[in-house]
Amino acid sequence: MKPKRFPYLWAKFVTVILVATSAYVLLDAFLIPQALVEVDPIQNPVCETTPDGSEIDKTIDVNADSYTESQTVIYKSIKISTHEKYGATYYVADIQLSNPAYLKTAFAKNTFGRNIVQYTSTIAKNNNAILAINGDFYGFRDKGLIIRNGVLYRDKPRSDPYYNTTLVIDKNGDFKYVVEGETAGTALIEQGATQSFSFGPILVSNGEISNDTNTQYWVAAKANPRVAIGQVGPLHYIFVVVDGRTGSSEGMTLPELAQVMADHGAIHAYNLDGGGSSTMFYNGKVINRPTTDGSSFGERGVSDIVYIVGN
Repeated sequence: MKPKRFPYLWAKFVTVILVATSAYVLLDAFLIPQALVEVDPIQNPVCETTPDGSEIDKTIDVNADSYTESQTVIYKSIKISTHEKYGATYYVADIQLSNPAYLKTAFAKNTFGRNIVQYTSTIAKNNNAILAINGDFYGFRDKGLIIRNGVLYRDKPRSDPYYNTTLVIDKNGDFKYVVEGETAGTALIEQGATQSFSFGPILVSNGEISNDTNTQYWVAAKANPRVAIGQVGPLHYIFVVVDGRTGSSEGMTLPELAQVMADHGAIHAYNLDGGGSSTMFYNGKVINRPTTDGSSFGERGVSDIVYIVGN
């Protein structure tokens, strides 16, 4: 009597379906681009005329480590410096602005969606940025509070208490933190929110280093490439990028990064996407050494940037 093959064939069929379904879920989450909103590139974001309508006659001074636009007052001042601490090389952009509208964000390919990426340098050049760092890589997740340039794109609170605090920048250019889900994104827009970043944790709050940097020890205690943004004072900011995963620069732990932000005067500082995404672009080129594995160097595609608009 021949054995029945039907159960075996059915088991194989079910296995194939499960494998195909799992593969599609992974591709959908990590590889397949999904455009949700196309954004018009921002043009002339700041009024640069006098009350009588004539154009402002600005003086621009730019070199390898500084950029200044000035007239009778400074409009934009950027100073780039390189430092060594904790066995790591890190780069600080010290930024002073006369108008919060100079601080902008941009999406890869000017599109809000999933798995849509470009290099930080490409997004920066496409948006006339003099200075840029990678953002929070919102496109890698489907949750978080995402407000960019005054538009609410996503308001789906993250459930992990370690990762559910968002940095919000208001219309005056000031930083504050909100717990996702406690205040609706629409209400934040009405209150004047212009940008928000869903990554974290908080590094510095009201001049004090945050305990959040030690909440998840396995994340916090390992040295890695890092990116952070901080506010020093009114319209005064720092962007910090840390090289890592190499023999010459190991990277930093989150407590070390928090200390660096405090050392450079940040009253508020927030951790952005790091690792292979960690990139600082200034005056037409990448000035740090991005790497994912420490053996090859070059930018990794990201979904968004934070930047200072150029002339």
